[in-house]
Amino acid sequence: MSAELFGFEIDTLRFEDAVNKAIYFIENEQLAQVITINPEMFTEAEKNCDFTNIVKTAEMIIPDGIGVKIALKINGINSERIPGIDFAKKLLEVSAKNNWKVAIIGAKEEVIQKTAENLKKELPSISLVYLHNGYFDNDDDIYSDLKNADADLILVAMGSPRQEILIHNAKKVLNKGLMVGIGGSLDVWSGTVKRAPGIFQKTGTEWLYRTITQPERFKRIFPALPLFIIKAFKYKFFK
Repeated sequence: MSAELFGFEIDTLRFEDAVNKAIYFIENEQLAQVITINPEMFTEAEKNCDFTNIVKTAEMIIPDGIGVKIALKINGINSERIPGIDFAKKLLEVSAKNNWKVAIIGAKEEVIQKTAENLKKELPSISLVYLHNGYFDNDDDIYSDLKNADADLILVAMGSPRQEILIHNAKKVLNKGLMVGIGGSLDVWSGTVKRAPGIFQKTGTEWLYRTITQPERFKRIFPALPLFIIKAFKYKFFK
């Protein structure tokens, strides 16, 4: 199932169905990009044609941000919000059970190493075949490493649009692999940053918790989120 929003086809699946779709790509050794879209990405696409193309050619686009869920609702579409961090974690669990090879790229060296340590404790059978921090100059070296690693699941935590660009270009080189941009997930998995309490997760207001605990994020959220909602209303009536 999918729905059109601002010119993009968004997968409007339940969490379990989204995971199953991703698993299908892995099981069939297909090359696929998953974008966990939020309002900031729509804004980036408005001013960046190359990024627009990246989003439109992705094999999956799931509604991560609560703003996207609200925008879909305004336009008559009921969709479950699928947090990228939870989506990726579930894929890690499935990968461990199936002995699929996992590659992770992003964050500082100490963060990614701590993430790997924690994942191995939680999922002892996980096969982490490639780890690299997010600080490098030559993307081609990363593509070469990934091809040699022959990973089934590739998680890239470098922030948007950098992670989406890296994944999109990797598709030109690799033969297989489900690739997902996961933003700041490694900071949480490593224990560097505490995730919002459950009530914020359930209500889709993790952004509010992060703004409260990290005031420097305020300028990023406001007025971006309110303007995005206004844009959704305009789209409904004037598209």
